[in-house]
Amino acid sequence: MVEQTEPVIVVGVDGSNHSKEALRWAAGQAAAVGGRVLAVMSWDWSRNPFDFGPGGADGSGNAEAELIGAEEKARQKLKETIADALGADSGVAIRQRVVRGAPAQVLVDASKDASLTVVGTRGYGGFKGALLGSVSQQVVQYAASTVVVVRDNGDG
Repeated sequence: MVEQTEPVIVVGVDGSNHSKEALRWAAGQAAAVGGRVLAVMSWDWSRNPFDFGPGGADGSGNAEAELIGAEEKARQKLKETIADALGADSGVAIRQRVVRGAPAQVLVDASKDASLTVVGTRGYGGFKGALLGSVSQQVVQYAASTVVVVRDNGDG
């Protein structure tokens, strides 16, 4: 007998309205197919060469403590975004994962174990008129699963 597993729907979350809409859509789809949601948020230090990252400019800070603090802030942001988007009870199982790395690569990696990957049209960066953000474009192009791109209802 073949063991059936529930479908895993990965959704990229960054706190933006687009990602909240993607999260709502993913939860609805999971409820419809008897699946579960894996909400994924990435974090990383700025790639700006003038941003000194962990430890500060003079190296006097505790880099390990700053890394833990940055990851904890991402965990809290993910938790708050899920609560804001879905309320107290979404009716489906939602797991949370925070991963250090570039958002597109983190989502592409997570898609390898997913039945479906869901992203918003764009996050906080990018141009207002762009149809897709750079992360969404990369996920559509490289994800191992089928990808759904959800548009924010607030867009005109």
